[in-house]
Amino acid sequence: MTPEKIQQCGDALYEALKTCRAIDPLTQTQPGITIEDAYRIQLRMVDRRLAESGERIIGKKIGVTSQAVMDMLKVDQPDFGHLASGMVYGDGATIPANTLIAPKAEGEIAFVLKHDLSGPGVTNADVLRATEYVLPCFEIVDSRIRDWKIRIEDTVADNASSGAFVLGDVVVDPRKIDLSVVGMTLEKNGEIATTGAGAAALGHPVNAVTWLANTLGRLGMGLKAGEVILSGSLAAMVSVRAGDNLKLTLGGVGSASVRFI
Repeated sequence: MTPEKIQQCGDALYEALKTCRAIDPLTQTQPGITIEDAYRIQLRMVDRRLAESGERIIGKKIGVTSQAVMDMLKVDQPDFGHLASGMVYGDGATIPANTLIAPKAEGEIAFVLKHDLSGPGVTNADVLRATEYVLPCFEIVDSRIRDWKIRIEDTVADNASSGAFVLGDVVVDPRKIDLSVVGMTLEKNGEIATTGAGAAALGHPVNAVTWLANTLGRLGMGLKAGEVILSGSLAAMVSVRAGDNLKLTLGGVGSASVRFI
């Protein structure tokens, strides 16, 4: 794609974000779009957001970490997006549903770094050494692509379908717990909506963060001390709307809650 097309698509996605009006899939309107094109579009979209809102980047999210989603999107690796300071909410927060288009909630384990991580060559041991703590997290994904009719290029361009995220208020040392066997329960309006385990994120959430650090390294980017890393969904997405109350429980880690109005 030409630089002009990259800019045009990034601007269209930013306008969709700002106005909460979805657009047609880029894989339909831009035949031949590649994943490399999509990441360039993503950067344009994120740059527009930062420039106009005054926000800053506070971390990254990893998406497409389950085999089921990889099969659906016909890819063999995850993707990533950028977390802006305006996306984060605290435990028990209230989120206006009308600020999103078609939100869905995912239960995840979030990592907060105490040291920089720069790939390639990062190992799981490096990730554990660099992690200050982990904590329970809701990722509220949203798609600026109409009706979630996405292929991998669409979601990458759309900042990996990022919407918002909610961090719990209990922190745990990841060196003292096997995150792969952590059980997750996500409740919606008092009833269990989905369950999962840490192994759903590339076999182990640390694997996902290691993948991210090495992928960013090949792109000349790194992870910084203090950044938040969302390591990937532990179960299926749960659709949400105004009036819904959600609670996430991670065995041995803690819980988080969020309400939509």
